[in-house]
Order: sequence, then C-alpha cells, then structure tokens
Amino acid sequence: MLRYTIIFIILAIIAGIFGFGGIAAGAASIAKVLFFIFLVLFVISLISGRTKV
Repeated sequence: MLRYTIIFIILAIIAGIFGFGGIAAGAASIAKVLFFIFLVLFVISLISGRTKV
C-alpha cells in the first residue's frame, strides 16, 4: 500500500510541475487537486504504516 502511495505522489509531483509551470494551463487545476489528494494519502500511509503492530 505504501509503495502505491509513493508512486502516486511522484506522479502528482510530476503533474504539478507541468501544471504549475504553465505548460498546460488546463491541467494546472487538475494537477493541484491531485497533488494535495496524494499528499494527504501519503501522510496517512506513513502514519498508518508506523502504527501497525
């Protein structure tokens, strides 16, 4: 599960770079949403991964 989250956060960062850089103006809002969604999922994965017994 943590592996998929890391993959998705990397994809969101790459999409964010393209979107925030002005390369694709229409993709900027989508990239922002994806970036924050995957950032939250990444943090939740880290917390739940550390608390497992």
